[in-house]
Amino acid sequence: MNLAVDVGNTRVKVAVFEKDKVVELLVFNRVIIISELKKIIKKHKISSAIISSVAILPPNKLKKLEEMVPFLFVSSQTNVPFKNLYSTPETLGVDRIALVCGAVSKFPQKNVLIIDAGTCITYDFVNEKQEYLGGAISPGIKIRYKSLNNYTSKLPLLNTKEPVGFIGKSTEESINSGVVNGVIQEIEGIINQYKKKYTDLTVVLTGGDTIFLSKQLKSSIFANQNFLLEGLNGILIFNNK
Repeated sequence: MNLAVDVGNTRVKVAVFEKDKVVELLVFNRVIIISELKKIIKKHKISSAIISSVAILPPNKLKKLEEMVPFLFVSSQTNVPFKNLYSTPETLGVDRIALVCGAVSKFPQKNVLIIDAGTCITYDFVNEKQEYLGGAISPGIKIRYKSLNNYTSKLPLLNTKEPVGFIGKSTEESINSGVVNGVIQEIEGIINQYKKKYTDLTVVLTGGDTIFLSKQLKSSIFANQNFLLEGLNGILIFNNK
């Protein structure tokens, strides 16, 4: 059994794989990462594991993790099944590396645009030659709501909500329209930019806002909230050959 661990700033997402099939998915607070992973490793008799972390894990926790099972820690030096043409490969986030690996594993020899809609919205492109060219980073939905509240004196902080229409008839409706329709138009516009250059384009949408956004996008996409974890498992398989 393989274990894929995605460590965020507050939450940890975990998937147990039997080859490329997901056996179990879990999400828990980063504070209890050691105790939770111990239970998972024991329950599923994990033989190989991989971890990507956007948060800094203390040395004592890293040591405890390594004592449980051999962990592959994703970094810019990790062997991956694609050619990285990013001009600053050492600054490419481990989450983005995992997403690109997921793309070349699931859609080999295809032009793939991966959109990760979470705290930030990242766009990553890998071509049919399995060359990673780069992408874009923009503010996520929640950041946009928070920025309107933080940088003005009177606009309220709202939760994500589908707009009633594109013409807001109140301040709340106007904010929802501006934020959500703005994100939708951004994503659709970027997809169209790529399609003009790469007519045979596969688009993957993942991240925390996948379900909310997928209902409103007109473009044909593959929606998969677990794409990053699947990408991590792909890296693990690639390195264990």
